Amino acid sequence: MKMREIKSSRARKGKGPTPHAKFERLPPGTPNPVDVHVGSRVRLRRTLMGLSQEKLGEAVGLTFQQIQKYERGANRIGASRLFEFSRILDVPVSFFFDDMPDEQDRSVSSGDALGHVAWGLADQPQAALDHDPLTRRETLELVRAYYRISDPSVRRRLFDLAKSLGSSEDSAG
Repeated sequence: MKMREIKSSRARKGKGPTPHAKFERLPPGTPNPVDVHVGSRVRLRRTLMGLSQEKLGEAVGLTFQQIQKYERGANRIGASRLFEFSRILDVPVSFFFDDMPDEQDRSVSSGDALGHVAWGLADQPQAALDHDPLTRRETLELVRAYYRISDPSVRRRLFDLAKSLGSSEDSAG
């Protein structure tokens, strides 16, 4: 028997594809949703710390263009680089995976021609980031300004004020 015949005879005997077969590659130019999520977390932490892409790039020996690619998810961040980012950005490595959809939110679509895991961000990764209030510049500037308040009691009063204003908007609207 030739190799092709052996493979097809195995399939006919009920031997299904290997467990890895359902995780085929995405089409060229399509960022992996996990890479998009990790990149968005790098961007979130970088901006919260007030670092530019250029400054972060200098800290790890990269150009700002490479940082842009990581943040968009166009390029995958390797384990050693992710570890380096965690040290520079002063967060645990797990931070980059926080808020990722839970296992039950992920679904493998049997009708999907690619057979890849659908994360919800895969269809419109940038649109999902644009609608997240935590990634807006206004939010990040507000958080940075808040933490620049050195007096804890003043910071707490501002926090309470913001919460009460938000609550009154909810009940009025």
